[in-house]
Amino acid sequence: MNAIIIEQAGGPEVLHQRQQPRPEPAGHEVLIRVHAAGVNRPDVLMRQGKYAGSGDVTGLVPGLEIAGTVEQCGAAVTRWQPGAAVCALLPAGGYAEYAVVDARHCLPVPAGLSMVEAAALPETVFTVWHNVFERGGLLPGESLLVHGGSSGIGTTAIQLAKALGSKVAITAGDDAKCEACRRLGADWAINYKTEDFAEVLKAEGVDVVLDMIGGEYIAKNLRLLKDDGRLVFINAMQGAVGEFNALDVMRRRLHITGSTLRPRSGEFKAALAAEVEKRVWPLVAAGKFRPVIYQTFPLAEAAAAHRLMESSAHIGKIVLEVYE
Repeated sequence: MNAIIIEQAGGPEVLHQRQQPRPEPAGHEVLIRVHAAGVNRPDVLMRQGKYAGSGDVTGLVPGLEIAGTVEQCGAAVTRWQPGAAVCALLPAGGYAEYAVVDARHCLPVPAGLSMVEAAALPETVFTVWHNVFERGGLLPGESLLVHGGSSGIGTTAIQLAKALGSKVAITAGDDAKCEACRRLGADWAINYKTEDFAEVLKAEGVDVVLDMIGGEYIAKNLRLLKDDGRLVFINAMQGAVGEFNALDVMRRRLHITGSTLRPRSGEFKAALAAEVEKRVWPLVAAGKFRPVIYQTFPLAEAAAAHRLMESSAHIGKIVLEVYE
């Protein structure tokens, strides 16, 4: 089968298409013929050898989310049958014509969505659901601030938060991205290059912040939080270190948390998949959430997809097309 291999840690040029043996599913796994694979920021970090728990990435096939058809089932698998259309979360291996996945980490492709759209769901939806709604505890009537609002994570968080009755503020890097976020339902869209989000939102305050930036944003995020507010980290693109006033955290009972998804146990991911199917898939069926696809690339052009991801010029998701 064709697969994209990381020849060594480095830039997009280290991604090359190579022939690899087709994997065989273990008893609890399914073999999926991949139709499309989502491209995510952790894929870039993995390629660079910087993603938490990735270790030596030489020879690794990146790719954390796919959509396709079940080709073969392990002996212990009961839910899925060959031919089933599924999307799935996996720790690596998605940039390939075939991938093996823990059967519990697969979900049915929602009716009305293409394989490309379905491939854009698992990594992003699992991340947003766990961090915004489980760790962040966002409730109807509360407000959410999302940094990187035009990213795959951001466009997902906007739609899910609005569908479940919350107000949403976002930051993005230009006016076109801000307008795209407004069209998705954002109540405030702040161009961080021309405005200070902390000043714009100071009078309003927010209940939950989803932060992938870190650095100097950390103190600003905490100052914006209302009493009992929650700051949730999912990345630290501008730095992992920031100063804040611990007494202020105590006085206003603020919560600081965060997570990474890939290192979590198979049991955790299975429970999260079940919760996502129960809570998010009905929103997809009702037309209240749909992934935003910015551009697709053939599998062989994975390096170009990574260059686009690193440019941050996109709005929504980037997807590799593998099979028609």
